[in-house]
Amino acid sequence: MKIVVIGGSGLIGTKLGAILRKQGHDVVAASPSTGVNTITREGLAEALSGAQVVVDVVNAPSWEPRAVLEFFETSSRNVLAAEKAAGIAHHIALSVVGTERLLESGYFPAKLAQEKLIKESGVPYTILRATQFCEFVGGIVESGTDGDTIRMSPALFQPIAADDVAAALADVAAAPPVNGTIEVAGPEPIPLDKIARQFLAAKGDRREVIADVHARYFGAAIDDRSLTPGANPRLGRIRFEAWLNQ
Repeated sequence: MKIVVIGGSGLIGTKLGAILRKQGHDVVAASPSTGVNTITREGLAEALSGAQVVVDVVNAPSWEPRAVLEFFETSSRNVLAAEKAAGIAHHIALSVVGTERLLESGYFPAKLAQEKLIKESGVPYTILRATQFCEFVGGIVESGTDGDTIRMSPALFQPIAADDVAAALADVAAAPPVNGTIEVAGPEPIPLDKIARQFLAAKGDRREVIADVHARYFGAAIDDRSLTPGANPRLGRIRFEAWLNQ
């Protein structure tokens, strides 16, 4: 089966491509570095020609609210239009658990807009929402910097390793479209301030982490439901502590 991975040169796209090739699929890693640009549409029709499945894992180059919204809307419209022309049988998009609960942060309204375009496109689809990646924890921790300390919410956080996200996407690619949303999460929920302490300790960083219920997550107020999945998500196999020590 020919599968096109939009954002195929990134963190998730690279891992996903490797899994799919090992399974025997014909994989096209579509990104500007391979001559495919979803904003300008350069190379898009050619990449999708003869494909059955498209997996969109592309991420925005900027988190500025207007820029990220424009990126996801433009990219998604172009990809979905090209898919309709090519007769793609299954569009898969990677999104974020809790998107509708984090609308105070500019990134998440853009992801919600992307999901809306997919649902209204007429292309058979599956949206896979993942919890935050282990690989992004460092940036999350640094976002809480307050002088010589780190202020982190004690809200529950369920980080998932990129390898587990890629494995889930590969399984979705092999299955029929659900025309709905499914979730994948890390193996266990852990308070975000505890995650920050574990991360800093592993890096030999002695800064104090202060649990602060008013600390925001990239501008959004959060609680135990904000970053955790609903009922019956798929769970990854790699625990945060194991990922940290690998």
